[in-house]
Amino acid sequence: MNLSLNFSTCPNDTFMFYALVHGLLTDKYTFDVHLDDIEDLNLLALEAKPDITKVSYGTYPLIAEHYQLLDSGSALGKGVGPLLISKETIPFDEVKHKRIALPGEHTTAHLLFNRVFPDVMDKRFYLFSQIEDAILNNEVDAGVIIHESRFTYQAKGLTKLMDLGDEWEKMSGLPTPLGGIAIRRSLPDDVKHDINRLLRESVEYAFQHPENTMGFVSQFAQELSTEVMRNHIGLYVNDFSITLGQVGRKAIVQLISNNLPAYNFDERNVFVYE
Repeated sequence: MNLSLNFSTCPNDTFMFYALVHGLLTDKYTFDVHLDDIEDLNLLALEAKPDITKVSYGTYPLIAEHYQLLDSGSALGKGVGPLLISKETIPFDEVKHKRIALPGEHTTAHLLFNRVFPDVMDKRFYLFSQIEDAILNNEVDAGVIIHESRFTYQAKGLTKLMDLGDEWEKMSGLPTPLGGIAIRRSLPDDVKHDINRLLRESVEYAFQHPENTMGFVSQFAQELSTEVMRNHIGLYVNDFSITLGQVGRKAIVQLISNNLPAYNFDERNVFVYE
């Protein structure tokens, strides 16, 4: 069976999907693979184009009619949240008057930022890798960074104003859900469970054989040093990437529940898990 599969070029995704897309786990399924920036993946999911896709959890309420979430493959944890940064300190009560760069309208970063700063009027959307330069070039006053930018902003003379993940964790007592893997609802249940199992095995393979994945990872992260790639993977790939468990599912539902239709609150309707 052939399925379309979309995931991001970020090291955590290429690390996790390496074994699956290189045919190391099964010959029952083949995949048409497309790699892209997370916001572009969100937009493709909004059009219900791929069978399986990485999405921001902030996007899921908008695609819940067509997709469920896999138990494996998530970026979720503590200390992993987006950071609000700037060139100089900005009092929190003044943020609403500032020009703020965000890494996509449909990203979880935008959702978390809105929870803390709901009154900001001048929001500007950039590719995540362009936000540091937008601040340095005075196009904006501050920005929300994700992915490997967490490891590079200080070297560019930028300063952290707030860790939005920390704020979420203080409010909820739960880990911060960033993104996960959605699968088309209309696929047969056995296929959905097969893909969830295979993705879990792919993540486990990557943990067991990290050196085998690095060529594939570096192919799509050519501007990153090996240290940054390894730090990125170490931060965003963890036990929740193997299985969300009850805590992970609770965190995701709590994050997106305000925007989910009531009929979707049943975990079995939202998630594919054993």
